[in-house]
Parts: sequence; C-alpha cells; structure tokens
Amino acid sequence: MQVTRKEIAPLVFLTCLTTDKFKTGSLRLCLLDQLNRENAAKNALIPQVLRRGSARHPELDSIALALDELYGARIEPVVTRMGEIQLTGFAASCIDDAFAPGGESVLRETAALLCELLLEPNTRGGLLLPRYVDSEREKLLDRIRGVVNNKRTYSLHRLRELMCFGEDYAVPAEGTEAEAESIGYQKLTRRYREMLSAAPIEILYCGSVGFAAVEEIFRNALETLPRSEEFADLGTDVRLNTVEDAPRYYTEEMDVTQGKLALGFRLGDYFEDEHLPAIQVMNALYGGSVNSKLFMNVREKLSLCYFASSGIDEHKGVMLVSSGIEFDKYDVALREILAQLESVQRGEFTDEELTAARKSVSSDLRALPDTPDALLHFWLGQNLRGFEYGPEELAELIETVTAEEVVAAAKSVRCDAVYFLKGLEKEAAENAENAL
Repeated sequence: MQVTRKEIAPLVFLTCLTTDKFKTGSLRLCLLDQLNRENAAKNALIPQVLRRGSARHPELDSIALALDELYGARIEPVVTRMGEIQLTGFAASCIDDAFAPGGESVLRETAALLCELLLEPNTRGGLLLPRYVDSEREKLLDRIRGVVNNKRTYSLHRLRELMCFGEDYAVPAEGTEAEAESIGYQKLTRRYREMLSAAPIEILYCGSVGFAAVEEIFRNALETLPRSEEFADLGTDVRLNTVEDAPRYYTEEMDVTQGKLALGFRLGDYFEDEHLPAIQVMNALYGGSVNSKLFMNVREKLSLCYFASSGIDEHKGVMLVSSGIEFDKYDVALREILAQLESVQRGEFTDEELTAARKSVSSDLRALPDTPDALLHFWLGQNLRGFEYGPEELAELIETVTAEEVVAAAKSVRCDAVYFLKGLEKEAAENAENAL
C-alpha cells in the first residue's frame, strides 16, 4: 500500500492510500474545528443539513437517484472528535474504478457529488432552507438527549464532563442540548460560511486510483472552495497531571437497575510520542483486552462487575475505565479496580500476560488494512498527531515493548476522577428489603 499526503489547496490536505485490495473506493472529507461549547452543535448540524439537498439535487430523492446511477455509491454525514478537535463532513464509498464498466471513473463522479453537497447547498436567498435546518436540528436534539438511554455511554460522557470541566474535552462531539436548541437557519448559514473559509480540511481516499489522478479530481471538485487568509487554530490541551492531589468523587442517582462505575486517569509525564506503544500495551494488560487484569480478575475471578474495561485517548492523554456493578459493591469494586492498576505498577504480571497484551494490540493494528473505513480513521488520527508510521510499523514497535516500559507507563498514571451512577435511594431500599 502506497501512502501519499499533500496540501492541494490552502490547508486542504489529501491523503491517498493506494491499493488494489478492495472492490470499493472509500472517501472521507472532514472540516476541522476546535471542539467548544459555542460551535460544536452548529458544526455537527452542518453536514446533516447539506446532505438534504444541493442546487442541482435539491431533495433526498434526487440525491438517492444520483447515487443509484453511480452503481449504488454512498455519501453520509460524519461527526466525530479526536481529542479536542471536532471533525465534521462526509464519508463516501463507491465501486472501485478498476471494476467500473467501460473504464468509467465512478470516483470522479462520486467526489463531484460529495463536493457539490458541500459547496452548493439548496438555499433560498443565499440562506440554508429553514425546513431542512429545523428538521435536522430536531434529529440532532434527539441524538443528544438519547445519550442517557445507554447508561454505559452516558456514564463515560458524564465522567468526561466532570473530570475535564473547563477543558474543551468536556464538550460532546455533537454539542450540548442548550446550544442545539438555539440554532436557526440564519445562524447556521453564517457558521457554514465560516467553516468553508477558515476550517482546515482533511481528505482521505483508499482505493486503486493513483495519487495524481485523485489530486486532479479534488482540485477540480473544490475549485470554488472559498479560503480566507486566517484559519482556525487547532490543538488538544494535554494535561499530564491530575487537577487535585487526590481523586475527585462524583455520584448521581437515576432510575437504573445496575450501577455504572467510571474512572478517569491522566497518563502523566510518560505520555509522549515515543512512549505510545508502551502505553497501549499497558492499557491492554490492565483493562483493554479479554486477557486483561480487569476482565480476568475483577469480572471473572471475583465477580465484582458485569463488565470492566479500560481505553485510552491517544490524543488527550487520558485513560477511562468503564464498569457495571451492583449498587452495594461500589466500595469493593472501586478498591479492586485501583488495586489491579497498582499490581501493574509493581510489575506483577507474567511473561505470558505481557505477550498476550502485546499480541492483542499488534493483531488489532495488523487487521486495520482489511477494513477501509478503519484504515482511513487510523490515518486521519496519524495526520492530526503528525505521525507518519502505518499500522504495520506501529505493530512492530508494539512487539518490542518490554516489561520495564509497561511498568514505567503504569507508574505515570494517576486517578483524577471517579463517577458512580446508582439507583434512586427509594428503589435501593426496596431492593435491599426484597433481598431479605
């Protein structure tokens, strides 16, 4: 696989992963902005509204027909985050040009339609259509409000809010309910124009078409893209140390039958580029794999949790633990989750456990080239961090991580916040009474 990256317009970067492995070509076009409470919901709403219609394809039916004529191509809105950078735009896929009948360039037509949706929305008087904005705003509000329905996701969401209060990291990828409710078509139009002119843009393609041809396709498709001389200043504020000397504790009550215990850690001074492989292996050993200490000991051996796992945000430098517990097991479960990290810090793991952790991470990395979307996501993250090595290179680094490096990574970790979502006091009392 040939990986090529180039700036093809002012702060418009194209990354091509040239390969003949797939029968489909995959695209992703993302506008980047600093994640913040003021603009997150507006930014998230923009691609949803743009996908409703363009000047030449003013309705969803017209867009669907155009995609059908491109042998079932797909273009969908994308809203995500990496650290404290928000990414909004479109993901697309189409039949790879190598398999298109008659030598037709389906990629060219798909890219043209994608950029048409981006640059030539269906407007009235130069403003986004109110009915599109109102409709998509209500769907956005439903998604924001619906986070609470998945209590595991909600507990991590609340942990980030509380642990990182005052940091951009506390803002959800799709913004807040209060900010979303205030969005009107005039306000969204202004924000849309600001994003087009000032947001850095990342375009990624995976398929058989060579870089020169893809570059020419997007140079033409984005010919009318307005660009200003001042661009958004992007970055993630990596805070290596905890806010206070001791962890902060938060408890909320809700009508739930299972408690959710979430812990937030700062990765500390060891969180540097050259130490990332060791941090990934440390996480896999602690709670990021099916052979981890949290899974094997806290869940399986001690039966303290219905589930228990950890994950790291390589952009922000935090590690989050998520678990589901009985309400009355809070103290013992919390104590044991922390004890398992302390055991890693003391180097209390076998060579077999270390090998399993390394293999878990390296296997996941080597599987990335089998899935275009996962591969594009990986390279998008590499681009934002300024890293140039691919999955295979990172997998090789993972396999060289030593026990001493894992211990050093673990010793740098500090617990910053603990969040517990428990049932209502009345229900807890009734449950205790019924158990007698």
